[in-house]
Amino acid sequence: MAGQSEEKPMRTPQWQWTWNLNTVVILLGFAAGIAAWGATWERVNSGQIANAADIDRLDRRLTAIEAVARQLDNHELRITNVERRASEAADAMRTVEAAINSLASDIRVTREIVQRIEQAQSSSRAPPN
Repeated sequence: MAGQSEEKPMRTPQWQWTWNLNTVVILLGFAAGIAAWGATWERVNSGQIANAADIDRLDRRLTAIEAVARQLDNHELRITNVERRASEAADAMRTVEAAINSLASDIRVTREIVQRIEQAQSSSRAPPN
């Protein structure tokens, strides 16, 4: 057994540069994640720009609508004033009509009185027969 006890010297393992499938998949996944993150970031930024433009457009529209609303409020106030004045004018016309009717009846009564006075004077002046 003398030949079997001979020991072989142990060598240190040599370092080898080899690509493991797991390493390749992880590196590709990492690169794809970075690309996806960049695309998402670009979409978010472009969405913010689009939203800012939409907000500006809506702001301009709202400003225009507020101006029209102020004009409508102004017109409503003017129409209310015109309606109030028309109502007051109608009331005044009724008062004037009532006064004219009263004067007309007073004039009729006065005319009748004057006619009676004239008849009384003409009958008293009549020569005796």
